[in-house]
Amino acid sequence: MSTITKYEVTDFETFHNVIDNKLTSTSKTRRAVDPSTEKELGDVPVSTQEDVDSAVAAAQAAFPSWRDLSQDDRAAYLSAFVDAIDAHQQQFAELLGKEAGKPPQAVGIELFLLSNQIREIIKFRLTEEEIENTDVRSIMLRHVPIGVGVGIIPWNFPMLLGIIKLVSALLVGNTFIWKPSPFSPYTALKLGELGAQIFPKGVFQVLSGGEDLGPMLTAHPGVGKISFTGSVATGKKIAQACAPTLKRFTLELGGNDVAIVLPDADLAATVPKIATLAYLHSGQVCFAIKRIYVHEDIYDAFLAAFVDFVKTLKSGGPADAEAALGPIQNSMQYAKLLDMYDQVSKQGWKSLTDSRIVAEEQFGPIVPLLKWSDEEDVLKRANASLMGLGGSVWSKDVKRAERLTRRLEAGTVWVNSHFEVGPQVGFGGHKHSGIGVESGIGGLKGWCNPQAVWVRN
Repeated sequence: MSTITKYEVTDFETFHNVIDNKLTSTSKTRRAVDPSTEKELGDVPVSTQEDVDSAVAAAQAAFPSWRDLSQDDRAAYLSAFVDAIDAHQQQFAELLGKEAGKPPQAVGIELFLLSNQIREIIKFRLTEEEIENTDVRSIMLRHVPIGVGVGIIPWNFPMLLGIIKLVSALLVGNTFIWKPSPFSPYTALKLGELGAQIFPKGVFQVLSGGEDLGPMLTAHPGVGKISFTGSVATGKKIAQACAPTLKRFTLELGGNDVAIVLPDADLAATVPKIATLAYLHSGQVCFAIKRIYVHEDIYDAFLAAFVDFVKTLKSGGPADAEAALGPIQNSMQYAKLLDMYDQVSKQGWKSLTDSRIVAEEQFGPIVPLLKWSDEEDVLKRANASLMGLGGSVWSKDVKRAERLTRRLEAGTVWVNSHFEVGPQVGFGGHKHSGIGVESGIGGLKGWCNPQAVWVRN
């Protein structure tokens, strides 16, 4: 790789697409909004079909030589990339706070997780698996990269969720095009600008655009895989769009995560954790707790303690170092939350068990607390959702809690915790919460096609 050891981006005020390691402009631009101030941010490109074609062509051209590098060599590029990100941490922190509306605490969490994700994933290696080895023949299973990959990234974690896709795709030998959300494109474009100084041409590119950009990429015959994080409705559209060209895809979709609190739970320890994990990033997290089932014996005490704790959570924007909660990131999501809250009020609180607030993902700071008394009944209610991303059980009796988690229909389950994820293991959803996994060895394999190798001696 390049012998340059210092990579520098000095301008965090102007933004360009990154195509074939060149900063490119478009005739049309748009602006996103700082959700804390509702002021417009800088101009970003609005990509056209021509831009998409150019980026895909560059990625295709770069693929053979990038694929043929060793995993160690590709990891070295990624190591230089994360070092460069860390060196620009302050600039990225300020930009992330503005585009996502996150207070400093939340920004710091995302940047820490991002750096850790890259540094840990690049330690992994996909190796050939020996299936059979006799005097007559050998059979090996290997995993070969797909080709050009596209990551379609949501607005709630605009850096971290893209990095999870990028690092896995590149490490195993794919080239990658990053498509950020129109609501939060700024940090992605600067990551692309930094990456252009590090990776070979065409290996890592970033395209900003409007709502038509995603369909252009999913329909493109030169793209081999789409990795999408976002809503169930959009995920279904992506699956349909991939069908004509038989693209591979990974879908990490919505969640309606449940927390079941058993009657022996330690409220002093449990309530702050559950409340924090329900209101993290103002509830705008797929893995946030979105339904809380509390045993009737402790319901009133839990509710009182929960409300008291939530009152201590300070709201604020990127400039407020003490803030725990930021604004709703965009007007579209804000309108959805207002409608949901209005509908619940019209129904009356006693009808919560059938309410949209329970049946649908809120993706905001609205969390229902519901009573339960029978274990079989609460499991049935917990699993009634069409979504199955995560779920947790809270109790001093760890064995009982672990037994209950095994009956939850979800991709990740926890005991006395929630939203613990990391590069060690893949995460993904059951049912309508997705197909495939991100991160871990499973995430690496998701960026490959399996290939069986039969050799006759």
